Amino acid sequence: MACFLVSAAEAVVVKVAEKAQENVEKKAEETSAESKVHVPFSRKLKWLSYMLWGGVILLAFEHIWHGEVQPFFPFLTAMESPASTAEMLHEMATVGVAMALLITAVWGVICVISSVLEKKASEEKDVATE
Repeated sequence: MACFLVSAAEAVVVKVAEKAQENVEKKAEETSAESKVHVPFSRKLKWLSYMLWGGVILLAFEHIWHGEVQPFFPFLTAMESPASTAEMLHEMATVGVAMALLITAVWGVICVISSVLEKKASEEKDVATE
């Protein structure tokens, strides 16, 4: 019903954190002359943002397709009665949170793999320069 709203809320928070991290990295880049193989954390946050927004768009489309979202107030059909609102909140707390956690966990695995590849590339670069 509205499980995509949980991922949308996380995506907004991640986007704000991404922009803040970009500013921090720009300031650090100005003061540092390090030439190391490295994917900035802001780019990794951008990956998470893309994953979350992609899921939100697909789920919102699916909910619109099934008539659970409407273009007039109360927008979500589940908000028309207190019983269906309670069901919607339960779905958001279970399914929505589980989906958001799964997306974040997959992103975490991607970040670990990226860090391993960065380390390997950095070691190869060090060997090549010797």
